[in-house]
Amino acid sequence: MNDNDAPLPPDELGHHVSEVFDLIGALYRRGLRKIEQGEQVEGVSVGVRSVLVLLRRYGAMTVPQMGRIMALTRQFVQRMVNDAVAGGWAEVTPNPAHQRSSLIRITATGEALIDAILAREHALNRQVGGELTEAELRACKRVLKEMLKTFDHVDMD
Repeated sequence: MNDNDAPLPPDELGHHVSEVFDLIGALYRRGLRKIEQGEQVEGVSVGVRSVLVLLRRYGAMTVPQMGRIMALTRQFVQRMVNDAVAGGWAEVTPNPAHQRSSLIRITATGEALIDAILAREHALNRQVGGELTEAELRACKRVLKEMLKTFDHVDMD
């Protein structure tokens, strides 16, 4: 194992992680702008897109379940669900397990819409350069997951 493979001391790790956050912020802002350009075509906000992706991936869910997965407030998710329902992309159905928390289900129209959005995004993602390898992307995802775990366990009182 060479020096580049050894775990970093906390101070050095902290500096590198800060650089990663800076890059994630820039990537997020630029990606959001690109998605919003597509929003003008499809009429779907970034929040509604996120709800439709969840419903497409996991099936019918309650608003609180979606909020936990996305780490967003129930109220915000409810507004996005309301927009999706108003657009005909999702529907509210009874929840046999919980009377007061309805299930939200994606409609066929919503499935077609999110498939089109994801296909457009995939076409853009295919243009990423740098001759990235599977190992590099696997390492990137591992780092990001570790960073996410930190915020699941750290309370910044």
